[in-house]
Amino acid sequence: MPRYLMAFTLLVAMLSPFVLARGPYRLQAITQFNLVADRGDVRTVTCQYCHVNANGGAPWNAFGNEVRANFKGNIGDALYEALKAMKDSDGDGYADVLEVFAGTLPGDANSKPLVTAQFLMQSLEKAGGVDIYKPK
Repeated sequence: MPRYLMAFTLLVAMLSPFVLARGPYRLQAITQFNLVADRGDVRTVTCQYCHVNANGGAPWNAFGNEVRANFKGNIGDALYEALKAMKDSDGDGYADVLEVFAGTLPGDANSKPLVTAQFLMQSLEKAGGVDIYKPK
């Protein structure tokens, strides 16, 4: 086997875990946040819940940094802890959990719910509170 092909194969093998790791985190967020999963070849949920870019990777947005700060080996627990903290990562006046509940992006100040935070909090409490996002 030519050297350049061997080097390329080794590089792909070394980077594969990093590329493949993104998928499970995104799938966990889809499940845990009660989002609609992808259909066919269409992505219905981007990585922008935690990342600046729709396809993930660095840099992370403010909510993504909160999740990373809570990450201790389990993404489900990290997502839950970030929501349970009741922070407003992007500073738009809505706690992260309320943004997830409303279907907006908690790390993007330009993405915010169309109803008041008080209404969302009442609705969230009726639905079961932040524990509806507890990992299963």
